[in-house]
Amino acid sequence: MATKSRWPRRIAIGAGALVLLIAGLFVAFHVPDIPVEDLRAKYGSPASRYVEIAPGTVIHLRDEGPRDGFPIVLLHGSNASLHTWEPWVARLTPKYRVISFDFPAHGLSGPVPSRDYSQASYVAVTEKIVDRLGLTRFALAGNSMGGGVAWHYAAAHPDKVAGLVLVDSVGEPEPGESTPPIGFRIAGMPVIRDLLASVLPRSMIDQSLHQSVSVQSIVTPAAVDRYWELLRYPGNRSATMDRFAGYKRQDDTALLKSVTMPTQIIWGREDKLIPVSSADWFSKHLPNARVTILDQVGHIPMEEAPDRSLAPVLGLLEQVTPAR
Repeated sequence: MATKSRWPRRIAIGAGALVLLIAGLFVAFHVPDIPVEDLRAKYGSPASRYVEIAPGTVIHLRDEGPRDGFPIVLLHGSNASLHTWEPWVARLTPKYRVISFDFPAHGLSGPVPSRDYSQASYVAVTEKIVDRLGLTRFALAGNSMGGGVAWHYAAAHPDKVAGLVLVDSVGEPEPGESTPPIGFRIAGMPVIRDLLASVLPRSMIDQSLHQSVSVQSIVTPAAVDRYWELLRYPGNRSATMDRFAGYKRQDDTALLKSVTMPTQIIWGREDKLIPVSSADWFSKHLPNARVTILDQVGHIPMEEAPDRSLAPVLGLLEQVTPAR
């Protein structure tokens, strides 16, 4: 009986130690938010617009290039921002109208009142941006998470999407032997997720970027700072935890058969986040797709190899741009 009586005390001591550990981590690694005006001053551009598409939902948007140019809409990946497309934008804008924007809780777009950061909600955001800009026919490209949004939008609006570009896109229900990223699993742990919403070591961002790309030279101090600082937009870290917690794998394979417009699939052969085998999976299910695999490139081809990754896209745009 005496031995058993020690257990409540041991449990209390263990719980107290855990609380102290969490408190110590909070003190050691707590990183404050950055004021919105400071972030806009640093990471906005003369082309930046802040468009309210619904009450409390303000989207950072750039609409660049000639207004009479054929439009292409670019959708970024998870925890990225429209900045990831800048190498393509610089090459496309002499001829094409290029629209890029930050999804809610990304970049310079803040959290939303609904706290809905699902794929369906991002498709709805894309619909509102397209409608706001009056686009009736355009090409649509997406990387990673943005690729999943892009092909779901294309399935719902085949009359508007003339051509589709998927860059290392999500979609395959079980790509290789992958498991949900640790961030998605941590989001289901209430105490830990709340801690991570307040701490964000720059070293974590640095390591994550190095693991995401094959061309290590693009992981410059400025690039790490951009990812790190934009995640510190007020409310975006908590919103990211909401998004991770709501993550569910779904099998929409059958939906791909309805995506019949010309599609260009681009993949980095050395992608460690979504294996290159997913490119074959997409090509088997998309009726009108071509595949380009880029050697010595990882998960972000637009930044790692802008000219090589854009070359097949230019071919697609020539194919789908209406004759004048």
